[in-house]
Amino acid sequence: MSHAPQERPNSFVRAARALQDNVARSGPVAGASYSMIGAILLLGGGGYLLDGKVGTKPWLTVAGLLLGMVVGFYELIKVTRQP
Repeated sequence: MSHAPQERPNSFVRAARALQDNVARSGPVAGASYSMIGAILLLGGGGYLLDGKVGTKPWLTVAGLLLGMVVGFYELIKVTRQP
C-alpha cells in the first residue's frame, strides 16, 4: 500500500507538466485567433462606417468582412505553419 501514495504525486507532477506544455504550445494559435477576430471586426467596421458616408450599403461592409477573413486566415496559417 505504500506504493500508491508515491504514484499519486508523480502522476500529478506529470499532469501539471503536460498542462503547462499544452498551454505553452497553444499560445501562438490563440493569439492568431484573436488577430483573426480583430481583423474581421476592424475591417468590417471600417467598411460599415465608409458605407454610411459614401452611401454604398452594404457593399463596403461585405468587402471589409471578406478582407478581414482573408487577413485573419493568413495570420492563422502563418502561425500554424511555423516549425
